[in-house]
Amino acid sequence: MISTGDVKKGVIIELDGQLMKVLDWSHIKMARGSAQVRMKLQNVRKGDIVEKTFQAGTRWPRARVEQRRVQYLYSDGEAYHFMDSETYDQFAVNAAMLGDDAQYLVENTEVFVSSHEDEILGVDLPVTVDLRVTQTDPGFAGDTATGAKKPATLQTGLVVQVPLFVNEGDLLRIDTRTGEYVTRVQ
Repeated sequence: MISTGDVKKGVIIELDGQLMKVLDWSHIKMARGSAQVRMKLQNVRKGDIVEKTFQAGTRWPRARVEQRRVQYLYSDGEAYHFMDSETYDQFAVNAAMLGDDAQYLVENTEVFVSSHEDEILGVDLPVTVDLRVTQTDPGFAGDTATGAKKPATLQTGLVVQVPLFVNEGDLLRIDTRTGEYVTRVQ
């Protein structure tokens, strides 16, 4: 059980039969009456966000969310297939669950999968991934002093802004949190 005094950002609790992730919380002390805790919660399965207020000392069951390391294998268009790195069990995740994160997945990428009672809740990408440039315009000598950027299409179809010295075939490190170019790997 977890009480209002133990609540932190990122904790997942069971509330009314739903798994809710705490996005933000604040402690409110009333002039008269007991203290309250206002929380901003996100439904883990549906994604909707609600704000609720609870009396201080309220307790909820803490959800047992497991994270395990898995390897991305391939996509068949409707689902993305992964393999557990320890048991070698394979499973599929619906494309809608991944959303835009699918643009960072290449074969053999290691990611973490969050699950609750054998139900997959989400996929956590590494902070950076290395992707190869498949198409970009050539840069011109002398243009680098301005800090100009140009668009580059990567092997997954993701388009990022890169410095002018980047060429087709280069391997780039991309930040998965922001979708921005970090550095050229080779």
